[in-house]
Amino acid sequence: MKQTKYKIILIAGARPNFMKIAPLMHALKDHPVLDAILVHTGQHYDEKMSHSFFEQLNIPKPHINLEVGSGSHAVQTARIMERFEQVCFTEKPDMVLVVGDVNSTAACSLVASKLHIKVTHYEAGLRSRDREMPEEINRLVTDAITDLYITTSQDASENLVQEGIPVSKVHMLGNLMIDSLVAQLEKAAAIQLKLVDIEGESIDRNWQDTEQGYAVMTFHRPSNVDDQAALGALVEQWIKTAELLPVIFPIHPRTQNMLEQFGLLDELRSAPNIYLTGPLAYLEFLKLVSESALVITDSGGIQEETTYLKIPCLTVRPTTERPVTIWEGSNQLIKAEEIYTKAVECLGSSKASFRIPKYWEGQSAGRIVGLLESFADSSESND
Repeated sequence: MKQTKYKIILIAGARPNFMKIAPLMHALKDHPVLDAILVHTGQHYDEKMSHSFFEQLNIPKPHINLEVGSGSHAVQTARIMERFEQVCFTEKPDMVLVVGDVNSTAACSLVASKLHIKVTHYEAGLRSRDREMPEEINRLVTDAITDLYITTSQDASENLVQEGIPVSKVHMLGNLMIDSLVAQLEKAAAIQLKLVDIEGESIDRNWQDTEQGYAVMTFHRPSNVDDQAALGALVEQWIKTAELLPVIFPIHPRTQNMLEQFGLLDELRSAPNIYLTGPLAYLEFLKLVSESALVITDSGGIQEETTYLKIPCLTVRPTTERPVTIWEGSNQLIKAEEIYTKAVECLGSSKASFRIPKYWEGQSAGRIVGLLESFADSSESND
């Protein structure tokens, strides 16, 4: 039997990963059985989308940073695989734990699996059933080679069982994103929010003083922003919706680039009641969302956060890999042309029917660490 700790490499690559990794790193600190090594692939390298998350979420600096940077899906995935393989050779981990559905998730899973290192996938089993989404491909690839599956909701567990995964390998233990939200909500509430526009100029506070409140908006998916006609239709709806209430739009670099390319950015910037900001750090964004009256998005994680916060969320996508946010929460799937009319409905409706899914209460990290410890113990017994 080995005398050393059971070594687990945790992978973080993109913005959503950090909120999921943080509670695990806290729960694993000084653990008597498990030795956690944090690897940051560098898939997101913007200061507000990466490094500041470690500071705000009180995560120790990564033990290893692969610094892969941006690139096409193939280039980025290849860089991660090449560099992470060397990490595995050096560290010789017992397990690699990946989260979510970004390129880092699939790339590190492939490397570990081919080296016969156990793979744990947190947030396994999510399915949009839309293979045009790069994230869906990453989910399918990762779950095809995973050894231990941790899900956030019952439908995700059912998806895995239907795909032939043994029930004994599937564990619904809750939502780490909500762990971070619960832990940081009070700190976020205390922030004096100072927004600046994309030119770096201070934004006045008039948007906070309206009776209706304000809306928060995020868009970055290729299906919405890479096509000129689709993006033009969205801009039209965004401007119209801003007639109802102020709209704060922390704009993703990809979206800003496409707006500029299609000649739509000036129209949006000059629209009354729309406030364009750069990407926000986690606490600032959490404060913005938690105090909003409405969220309009095409993101995945925000569907979960608004469900816990019981804030109406309009998701402009044909499908979602998080249907529990619709069945139990405050989320709706809508078409682009419905944004204005659905916003009107949301602002006039009650929140009484909104529910929070099982295990989305902020205690998921403890359950997950307990599972990992049991898995490590059983592995030791089988050596």
